[in-house]
Amino acid sequence: MRSATNALLSCLFAAVITPAVAFAQEGKKEAPPTPVTVVELKQQTITVTSKLPGRVVASGVAEVRPQVNGIIMERLFEEGSKVKAGDILYRIDPASYEAQVAAAKASVAQAQVNLDSGERELKRIEALRKSNVSTDQALDTAITTRDAAKAALQVANAQLMTANIDLDRATIRAQISGAIGLSLTTQGALVISGQSDPLAVIRKLDPVYVDVAQSAADLVRWKRKGAASLGPNADTTVKLTLADRTAYDQTGELTAAEPHVDEETGVITLRLQFPNPDEMLLPGMYVQVEMPQGVIDNAVLVPQEGVSRDRRGNPIAMVVTADNKVEQRTLTIVSDRGSDWIVSDGVKAGDRVIVEGLQKIAVGATVAPEERAEQPAKN
Repeated sequence: MRSATNALLSCLFAAVITPAVAFAQEGKKEAPPTPVTVVELKQQTITVTSKLPGRVVASGVAEVRPQVNGIIMERLFEEGSKVKAGDILYRIDPASYEAQVAAAKASVAQAQVNLDSGERELKRIEALRKSNVSTDQALDTAITTRDAAKAALQVANAQLMTANIDLDRATIRAQISGAIGLSLTTQGALVISGQSDPLAVIRKLDPVYVDVAQSAADLVRWKRKGAASLGPNADTTVKLTLADRTAYDQTGELTAAEPHVDEETGVITLRLQFPNPDEMLLPGMYVQVEMPQGVIDNAVLVPQEGVSRDRRGNPIAMVVTADNKVEQRTLTIVSDRGSDWIVSDGVKAGDRVIVEGLQKIAVGATVAPEERAEQPAKN
């Protein structure tokens, strides 16, 4: 009876223990490697740029002002249109200036008559003097009269020139070619020579200038390295981003720098020139300029989604080693470039940086890396 009972207990014990042991053995099996997406880094020479805020400035500005007094008779341009140097913009009532020209012409004619009379008198006195009929005093008087008449003629001619200039200025012309804005006066208005308010403003919009502010410290570093630090193959063109954050389709160049540091802000104003054939850039517009600052040799671009921060705030990246183990690297970041970080130390060409699946892994874990598909370059 006892042996039968023991046999029954043995069977029950085997039925319970065998599944438990099998389950424990199954739990000891290693989990499959975690799939992650990686990017293999490449070494390259990178031009470092900085983004600076700026304002668009017209390359030429002419404020149209009257140079004579008078009533505006007519306006001969369309507001907001293009004008060329020499185009007639306004006409001032010329009546009084025409009268001045006529009076000046009469003065010239009178002075010419006096000069002719003086010349004839001088010749007569000289003939008499040769015959010893006239005196030296009479000859000196005739010479003085002739010279005075000649000087008077020169004065009259100068007055005629002035009168003609004033008459010509009654017709107000464009001094430069460009786009003219709104007319700030109307027909029938009285204008005065030298008035402070312009009649209109002409702006040259192609090319345009962009004035940006750069810190004096950055400029000193750039000058210390010299333009040669950019290297022979570096891209030295200046790129521009519009107010709507889209890229401008034309590149510019640095043309001048203000030789003065603002005492309050510590910045220097740089002037850049951009072609503007479509007049996309208008004076006063806010833009951002991307300027080259230097060249880094043997640098790599690391996708920003593959870079995080440790507890101390240092940038780190997870790298897959040759045996597919996860390794943490501390990076030295120089700058950003589009969706990438420019890294000078911490990783090298050939390293595989994890960009997807970071939440599922830890340092030392075994992973199954998969190369990310090529993406279009972003500047």
